[in-house]
Amino acid sequence: MMPLGIINMECELVDSDYLKNQLRMLKSINVDGVMVDAWCGIVEANNPQQYNWKGYRKLFEIVRELDLKLQVVMSFHECGGNVGDDVHIPLPKWILELGKENPDIYFTDRDGRRNPESLTWGIDKERVLRGRTAVEVYFDYMRSFRVEFNEFFEDRSITEIEIGLGACGKMNYPSYPAKHGWKYPGIGEFQCYDKYLAKCLQKAADARGHSFWGRPPDHAGSYNSQPQDTKFFCDGGDYDSAYGRFFLNWYSQYLIEHGDRVLAMANLAFEGTPTSVKLSGIHWWYKTTSHAAELTAGFYNRANRDGYSPIASMLKKHDTALNFTCVELCTVDQQEGFPEAMGDPEGLVWQVLNAAWDADILVASENAVPCYGREGYNKILELAKPRNDPDGRHLSAFTYLRLNQALLEEHNLGEFHLFVKRMHGETGGGPFAWDLNQQMMSLT
Repeated sequence: MMPLGIINMECELVDSDYLKNQLRMLKSINVDGVMVDAWCGIVEANNPQQYNWKGYRKLFEIVRELDLKLQVVMSFHECGGNVGDDVHIPLPKWILELGKENPDIYFTDRDGRRNPESLTWGIDKERVLRGRTAVEVYFDYMRSFRVEFNEFFEDRSITEIEIGLGACGKMNYPSYPAKHGWKYPGIGEFQCYDKYLAKCLQKAADARGHSFWGRPPDHAGSYNSQPQDTKFFCDGGDYDSAYGRFFLNWYSQYLIEHGDRVLAMANLAFEGTPTSVKLSGIHWWYKTTSHAAELTAGFYNRANRDGYSPIASMLKKHDTALNFTCVELCTVDQQEGFPEAMGDPEGLVWQVLNAAWDADILVASENAVPCYGREGYNKILELAKPRNDPDGRHLSAFTYLRLNQALLEEHNLGEFHLFVKRMHGETGGGPFAWDLNQQMMSLT
């Protein structure tokens, strides 16, 4: 993954000579390519449908000259305020101006706090963005990108487009925003209090014949609550009541429908080019029956209910790959650091990967936190191509998060070089002497 500040707010490439040197180092150790965010807050900053791609063109030309491949993220969200964010890129100014007049275009929590990190799914089909729906804004942006960089698609320099579907570019509700005081391992809060999602919920309740169900659950705690301290998420809690099942089904289904709508437009814009979607690895409280943190994020994955297969089926419909995070995390480490969180990243990863593989879609991955040591790399290698999988299933690609000066320090770069060799099956013997066939190892 390329550094966040590589393109400035005027859409200019920052320090191209320094970047070239870094990319040459990556090329020298056989990294396949790079991933970069194409921020709508930069490209469409001032006025709707006025796009400035100049900095990205210079960047892409440098990458192509070095014979590296490109994966580009359509980033429709704000950058800043999350782990690893060292720059701030807001939503386009013209959207922020609309948000002052109509703050319900943003996700809203129970206390009425707005989150201008991304647009609520509630306006996917509402013409509240100067005559356009949110989905139309996304489509116009993607179409402009496809036309502007046609030559890079034609010569296959651009090998994949990742479609941003929410905050942090991931397909989930922004249920755990640090800007609202969330801290790990809080369960987060439901994000459906804007007037558009509230209207959709009420409509669903009316259709079910229970109009009084048309409101989010009470007693679901706050951002930093634990499941057992809430009436909704505790063992035997209301999440398993008739109303709870209705609400959680609606909440999760609306997330899937958002993905379905945007990916339909993406396939029109990028016909013939592989697409992918990133999913959050919400592993805390995974070992509880309610899986509260997953529920507030929109993954209806409680005990005895697989919440990821419906997402995989939707991705299969659009022939879209799944990019999943947190593959380098060890459950035992999480238990030692936060035993109260009942986290199980390894269990979650296996559930999600198997849901995707069962749906016959490609699965890529990336690390959730910085990784420079052999232990983390070995964990990724074990998962990239499971040695005991009878069907020979494996990751299609791995993206390293992210290019920085620390990675390029002599010792760290040496470890990373060995990791790349192992991913490419270039080591002689040993437990990781296998090849990902024609799969890719890209540095994000």
